[in-house]
Amino acid sequence: MKRLLLCILLFQLAGCTELQQVVNQLPQGTVGNAEIAQALKDALNQGIEKQVNKLASMDGFFKNELVKILLPEELKKVDKALRDVGLGNLADEGLRVINRAAEDAVDKSIPIFVDAVKQISFEDARKILLGADNAATTFLESSTSTKLYNKFKPVIEQSFKKVGADDIWRNIISKYNSLPLTNDVNPDLTDYTTKEALEGVYTMIAVEEKKIRTNISSRTTELLKKVFALQD
Repeated sequence: MKRLLLCILLFQLAGCTELQQVVNQLPQGTVGNAEIAQALKDALNQGIEKQVNKLASMDGFFKNELVKILLPEELKKVDKALRDVGLGNLADEGLRVINRAAEDAVDKSIPIFVDAVKQISFEDARKILLGADNAATTFLESSTSTKLYNKFKPVIEQSFKKVGADDIWRNIISKYNSLPLTNDVNPDLTDYTTKEALEGVYTMIAVEEKKIRTNISSRTTELLKKVFALQD
């Protein structure tokens, strides 16, 4: 009876076409929190598959301005000093190998990121769904960053050795410290690169999350279409 009265009222307020539009917009069924949580995980995994995998390729970090790892503040004076004495090529190589180490490490660490998504427990999936364009990625970062750092750092250490970054930076620091009127530096590049590489991973996952939220064609499964339609 209440539905009938509602339809009569709607009909009085609008024509048939307008009424049909209202009906088309009515919810077609409820979406449970479990479905929303799974869709958010699927979106994060799609970010890993489509975006993070790009980081693992040659120049995945180095030629991606969103995530390219630059020198820490302490080493900018090293970079300038080397260029001032004609060692610009060595300075360029130092920056390049940091990014190469990150690319190599991400390639080996994709399963770590996938596992982190599997383990994540969304406390309020609906709130995250209706949040900012990167809400799921932000939640992933806040929930997993420490754990991922501890797993990722040893991989970065191995990648530094593999791409020769250890030797190159040992040479760079040695040359810089031998220059007159300079204060010796001894940066922890492994720690710095680990943090920057992780930030790059989260950045690229967020890129894909935003696509899924704003571009219907990026919703590659029925669940993604069903759930993310709620926030359109």
